Amino acid sequence: MKQNITIEDVARAAGVSRQTVSRAINNKGEISPATQQRVLDAVQRLGYQPSRVAQGLATKRTFTIGFIISDITNPFFPNVARGVQDAARPAGYSVLFANSDEAKNEELRTLQTMSAQGVDGIVLFPHPYQYPEFTKFIEQFRPMVLINSRFNYTNVGHITTDNYGGARQVVDYLVGKGHTQIGMLNGLSGIDQPGQRLRGFLDGLQNHGLPANPNLILSGAPTLEQGYQAALRLLAEQPQITAIFAYNDLMAVSAIQACQTLGRRVPDDCAVIGFDDTRLASLVTPPLTTVRIDQYQLGQKATERLLAMIENPEAAFSPLNLPVELIVRESA
Repeated sequence: MKQNITIEDVARAAGVSRQTVSRAINNKGEISPATQQRVLDAVQRLGYQPSRVAQGLATKRTFTIGFIISDITNPFFPNVARGVQDAARPAGYSVLFANSDEAKNEELRTLQTMSAQGVDGIVLFPHPYQYPEFTKFIEQFRPMVLINSRFNYTNVGHITTDNYGGARQVVDYLVGKGHTQIGMLNGLSGIDQPGQRLRGFLDGLQNHGLPANPNLILSGAPTLEQGYQAALRLLAEQPQITAIFAYNDLMAVSAIQACQTLGRRVPDDCAVIGFDDTRLASLVTPPLTTVRIDQYQLGQKATERLLAMIENPEAAFSPLNLPVELIVRESA
């Protein structure tokens, strides 16, 4: 049976002290780059696995971070989660995943559970509406990185996507195609930092001299079921609509289904554009025109920011806004 390799074995192999091995493994500095490399070479050669328990006692860390998403059934999140995990693993961190179902009670319970388990930080897609219990939690627990939401507290990081600019691109494209009666299936108010997709849509209409008719906008949960019902209602109440901009791909796919139910051809009778560019977008018929968010990069950057905040708790970090791109397919 292979004998367990200890830190003393690494120290002997590298010709250094136990403390030097610890400094090298934990990247603490205080030793020369050559010495650190000699220790790391010995670690790799011997197959030494540092004890997380011992490291935790020394650094007051658990080397675990939390990642809370709002809807585990949404195809937007798998690539985000992969980005989170791929960024955490090389730094020696494990990830606790949880789903809040966009319910504030579940979100708060999950936050409190992760805090009790001693995670070193949390990446969060927060509930659309800020609530007192969340404010109290975020005042006490640091660090956190919020995605597509803003909460101005020290050591709370922010990673956003250009939701506003993406919505403006959609309106510019549709108007360029000759559409003047454009409806929107909006997500819950405040769901993105806050309401940037709606703001971009309204400002885009104004920029082209088109009225912002509130009757052409319906809001609801950004799911397949809610999107379908909202699209049926919008098209029934406003039959003059020739194009629909949906808050996300799920609602956009639902809009295509609603058009088919009502006998309206896509895109001939009604163009449909989504947001996110999930895998679903290229699989539906007709393939969905949508605004692409690099979901993997979003998770990766959020985690990198969280780890930087863990390492540098006194540092100030500016919000990071990731670009988006309109991907034209056959639905518009």
